[in-house]
Amino acid sequence: MSLQGSLSELPLPDVIQLVSVSGKTGAFEIQGEHEAGNIFLRDGQIVDATVGRLRGDAAVYEMAIWSQGSFVFRPGEETDEVTIHISNANLMMEAARRLDEWRVLSRKIPSLDLVPYFTTREKGADQVTLSPQEWILVTRIDGEHSIEEIANQLRWAPFDVSKLLFGMITTGLVALGKPGESGQTGKRQQPGLNPVTLLGLAEKIRAVALDVVGSGGERTIEKQYNSARTLIERGEGFNALREMVEQHTKAISLLKGADTAAMFDEQVRPLLGKMQQI
Repeated sequence: MSLQGSLSELPLPDVIQLVSVSGKTGAFEIQGEHEAGNIFLRDGQIVDATVGRLRGDAAVYEMAIWSQGSFVFRPGEETDEVTIHISNANLMMEAARRLDEWRVLSRKIPSLDLVPYFTTREKGADQVTLSPQEWILVTRIDGEHSIEEIANQLRWAPFDVSKLLFGMITTGLVALGKPGESGQTGKRQQPGLNPVTLLGLAEKIRAVALDVVGSGGERTIEKQYNSARTLIERGEGFNALREMVEQHTKAISLLKGADTAAMFDEQVRPLLGKMQQI
């Protein structure tokens, strides 16, 4: 006899706990707002789970935060795969923790259907510093694709994408709009060429230049960096970065010689090349 119900009435971690203590073998079929997934138990132990491109414990954690949808438990259904090797207690403890965290995230991110876009930054705003994961994420924000779609593009869990976006929304770098809203991004830009991405790349180039030039050239590098930052904020885009690299190269050549300038150029050109390919 199957067990079924609504996730809005009974969170998934609680449902799984009820079934697992009975030592049953079977499969949960979970239908969320956007996609469906499965969790397999063998003698009460969770051994496998799948949802979208996610598998194993990552799939369990993703489904655990779903607050809307339905579940059905079908006794006797089995899987040949074993992708989960931690205890149910530890798995459910982490799932419950993520569910609590999602409740906080959902205050600013009420739906994965919302579309992230970059806000207009005021002149003189604080410098943008991005982590490697944030760097990857901002190259996908174009004001057209939803959080769910971006997560699928990156093959990341929507929960992980939402955690990164939460910080960006809190600091005012990013806002969320409904799909198809006109005017939410102003002038459309190609993915990867938005101001936040360009400012982040300008900081990376600046760091390389400061490392190469050493003492004595910091003021020149800072002046050129600030000039590029101003141009980017005015909408000059990728051309501002090209000009910044050229000015840095000239300054380093005068201060440290042609060989050092060539070393700098060799380090930063791949960064520009990757950005052009996005």
